[in-house]
Amino acid sequence: MLTALLIATAIGGATPGHHPHAHTHAGGEIDEMQGPILLEATYTGEVMSVLDGGLRRGERYLDNLDIVLEADLEAVAGWRGAELHVYGLYNNGKSISDLIGDAQGASNIETGKRKLRLYEAWIDQKIGKHVSIRAGRYDLNSEFDSLDASGLFVGSAHGIGTDISQTGLNGPSIFPATSLAARLEIRPAKGWALRSAVLDGAPGIGGDHGALLIGEAEAPLFGGRILLGHWRYTARFDDHGGGRRRGNGGVYLRGEAPIASGSIGDLAGFFRIGTASGRINMFDRFASAGLKLTGGWAEEDELGIAFASAFTAEDYRTAFGGGKAETAIELSYRTPIAGWLNLQPNIQYVRNPGADPTIGDALVLGMRFEASFRLVD
Repeated sequence: MLTALLIATAIGGATPGHHPHAHTHAGGEIDEMQGPILLEATYTGEVMSVLDGGLRRGERYLDNLDIVLEADLEAVAGWRGAELHVYGLYNNGKSISDLIGDAQGASNIETGKRKLRLYEAWIDQKIGKHVSIRAGRYDLNSEFDSLDASGLFVGSAHGIGTDISQTGLNGPSIFPATSLAARLEIRPAKGWALRSAVLDGAPGIGGDHGALLIGEAEAPLFGGRILLGHWRYTARFDDHGGGRRRGNGGVYLRGEAPIASGSIGDLAGFFRIGTASGRINMFDRFASAGLKLTGGWAEEDELGIAFASAFTAEDYRTAFGGGKAETAIELSYRTPIAGWLNLQPNIQYVRNPGADPTIGDALVLGMRFEASFRLVD
C-alpha cells in the first residue's frame, strides 16, 4: 500500500494546499476527513540559492516527505469520540542556513540531518461537545502559536516565533524533533478556545530535563482571531554569565484578520510579538507581520510579503558581542499547477544574518514544489 501511495504521489492525485509544517493540514478536526480513514503523502522539494552576501554563495536542494495516517476510531473500532493520528517524516539534511549564516532559518523544511522519523503519534479524545484531550508524540506548533495567513511563507519564523523556537536544550517539541505531550483544549463558544499542554522539556534527548508548560487563549477579533500565550520550562539552564538559573519562559501575542475583499482577491494581514528570557536565550524579543493576497490571478493563488525580526538580549551581547537584531523579509507566491502539484517561487532578504556584523546581508532566491496525494476511505 505504501509503495502504491508513493508512486501515486509522483504521478498525480488530489487536494492541493499542503504546506510542510505550516500546521494547518491533516491533524485538524476529524469531521474534515470525509471518511473514517485518511492516508496522505506529500513530497516537498526546494532549490534555494544565496545570490549575494551571507557566509558564501551557493545552492542547496532540500526535500521533505510527509506521510500521514488518520482514523476516526469511533467509526473504525467503536471508540466513541476518539481520533488516531500518525505522522512519518523524512528529510535529506541539506542546509541553506550553512550558506546564509542566519539564526531564524530561511527554510521551514531544513533539518540539518538526513533522517526518517516518527514525527507524531497521538490519540485525541473528545469529552462532550466542548472539551478534548490529546496525548502522545505531539508537535506543539500544530495547535499553539499557529495562524493560517502566515502559513504561506517558507521562512521558519512564520511557523512558530523565534522567541520560542530558540529555547530548550534541543528546541521545544516542534519540527523536526517532537516529544511526548498531553494537551487539554476547551472550546466554550464558537471562535473561542483555551488550551494548555505539558511536554517533555528536551525532545530527542534522553534523561530527565524537566517539562515545558504552555497555555494559550484564542478569541475572535475583527473577523479573524487573536492568540495570547505563555510558556515556561521547569528545568534550570545555563545563563550568559556562566551560572545556572530557572525562569526560561516568555509570552506571545499573535493575530490575523481579513482586510479587504474584491475583484483583486482577498487580502488578509497578520502580526506577532513575543518575548523570552534574555538571561538565558540569544533573542529576548521577536516581532513579525505580513500581508497575504488570495485569488489575485487564479482562485487558489497566494501572494504575500512578510518580515520577521529577532532582537538579541543585552546579556547575550555583553557576553558574546554581536549586533542587535536579525531581520528576514520574504516575498512569496504560491500557485497550483495541477490538482496535485503546487509551485512556490520566493525571494528573501536577510539583514544581519545571525545578528553577526561580520556577515553581509544575504539575498536568497528559492523555488519550492509540492506533490500531494490523498486517499480517503
